[in-house]
Amino acid sequence: MTTIEIDTPHGPARVEMHCAEEAQAVLLLGHGAGGGIEAKDLVAVTRAAQAVGVDVALVEQPYRVAGRRAPAPAKQLDAAWLAVAEELGERFDDLPQVFGGRSSGARVACRTAAEGQAAAVLCLAFPEHPPGKPEKSRQAELDAVEVPTLVVQGESDPFGRPEAGPHHEVVVIPGTHALDKDLDGLARITSEWLTRVLRPLS
Repeated sequence: MTTIEIDTPHGPARVEMHCAEEAQAVLLLGHGAGGGIEAKDLVAVTRAAQAVGVDVALVEQPYRVAGRRAPAPAKQLDAAWLAVAEELGERFDDLPQVFGGRSSGARVACRTAAEGQAAAVLCLAFPEHPPGKPEKSRQAELDAVEVPTLVVQGESDPFGRPEAGPHHEVVVIPGTHALDKDLDGLARITSEWLTRVLRPLS
């Protein structure tokens, strides 16, 4: 594991790299709004991805690096993410990139997938709506993604459950928004999906 800092328009981002032996792609994973890259679901997915030949970049947004707990506005998160993706693309010989993350990080991955030319998108606990406010749906962010997308959602997530669509599948597993009840199942689901979506690219 190596840690690198990458300059973005909104301050430095910190990236923790977990490299596979012979990588066929790079999976960028972002954290939730109030949490960090040490979240249990991110750790489980990192190990699963490495095991199937995918480098993993755990991306810490500039507001977290600066020690702030309140997340930056969406436009700042997206701009910082794209700066990280561009830098990693140069470092890793233009390997295909899969954008992903949990909760807020999943939303960033969806919003930037087209501009960042992501090969696929992995959403862990996509926050379909704020708790108790189903009328404030964020489904449009997911529907706008036109590359293969996997959403893994806890069956009792207070942030709701997204609907499946032409480009995205939704898999429901036991647990809440934390996705930490069945980490083995989460790892298996994501490694099988990564293997499937990356096969045509290799």
